[in-house]
Amino acid sequence: MADGEGKREEFSLNTLYELLVERKKEMPEGSYTSYLFEKGLDKILKKVGEECTEVIVAAKGQDRKETIYEIADLAYHVLVLMVESGISPEDVKRELSSRHVIDHKVKQEKMASDSFK
Repeated sequence: MADGEGKREEFSLNTLYELLVERKKEMPEGSYTSYLFEKGLDKILKKVGEECTEVIVAAKGQDRKETIYEIADLAYHVLVLMVESGISPEDVKRELSSRHVIDHKVKQEKMASDSFK
């Protein structure tokens, strides 16, 4: 960046989530994100479903580039759904973390029971 320009925040799913929260508050005209929020939950869910199907088709075709593209679309639409539903990335992180703990315990229990056989 040229001297004098502000430092641009590095991209992350969290920064995209925050941008989507901002878009929902401000609802800028002409924004696709605003359009989704205006149409509501049913439209957002329809888009999530469409993107899921597109990920499956791309992955089944073993087209790596297309699969990445479609996963990015799905991630965006899932984040829109999260904002619409009041679910934060931290909520999802906590859920995944709790599953990791459960998975780890189950694995330990299985290993302990296998050693008695």
